[in-house]
Amino acid sequence: MDLRQLRYFIALLEHRSFVRAADAMGITQPAFSRSIQGLEQEFGCVLVDRGNKDLRPTAEGQVVLQHALRLVQGAATLSNEVAQMSKLDAGELHLGCCALAAEQLVPQAVAQFISEYPKVRTCFQVGDSESLSRSLQRQDIEFFIDDIRMFEADPAYQTLALTPRHSVFFCRPGHPLLNKDSLSTNDLFNYPLASPALPAGIRKVLANLSGKFDLSLSVESPHLGALIQVVRHSDAIGIATLQVLQEAFEGGVLKRLHWRNQPHNLESLSLRPGVISRSGYRLSAAAQMMIERLQTLDRLS
Repeated sequence: MDLRQLRYFIALLEHRSFVRAADAMGITQPAFSRSIQGLEQEFGCVLVDRGNKDLRPTAEGQVVLQHALRLVQGAATLSNEVAQMSKLDAGELHLGCCALAAEQLVPQAVAQFISEYPKVRTCFQVGDSESLSRSLQRQDIEFFIDDIRMFEADPAYQTLALTPRHSVFFCRPGHPLLNKDSLSTNDLFNYPLASPALPAGIRKVLANLSGKFDLSLSVESPHLGALIQVVRHSDAIGIATLQVLQEAFEGGVLKRLHWRNQPHNLESLSLRPGVISRSGYRLSAAAQMMIERLQTLDRLS
């Protein structure tokens, strides 16, 4: 048994296909199958139910998977930490962020980081709270930037708050609502809403304003740039943070909408971003340096 076999086994249960998993790992399907068979021979039991079209792991396979994830990630962490002990001149940094942080704060921090540490390979994924927290628990990333409200009371997570960002509504120039003297939120919900996945707190406020139990976005995507294009070429109303949209407002590319009966407590519509990591786990030197740059840029914004 070696780490290569364990990586193949993890890939098989991710892709649920010998062909797709072999392709993802860059080897032939027969060689991939022999590796999985060798792992089963090593343990003396069947690890995957081949009679199930979804290739579900057997009970033994589930146990192997849990340990394989820890071993493979532990090996990667060990390699990274040893490589990074000497002035951060090697290794990798993996982090995640929500769509709004991906538009401004994180790219700026990454730009600074790679200027100082060009030999560290930096990867960041963009997603919603659920996908980012899953990646964190799988140890695919060391930390992520997102709204901290759903994580700060959970002992499994450690949070570091950044400056709150106020959410605003925006539309294209020439939108029908711009001709009205006074806008109510009833006007808002007459048009499609386009936004990245909203934190539960903001979604609840908007649902209450709409008179519904929950808010359903008409267009949802982690790619804010694409959502802005949707808004610019339709009557959809977008939701994002003022900091991200300020330049577009000043250039007249987008227009900000103001609502007559918007909640007086503006904090209820604010994004409360922060750094979220796993409790009890030591961050790599690269992760610590990146977080320092995020904090510095956040204070300057």
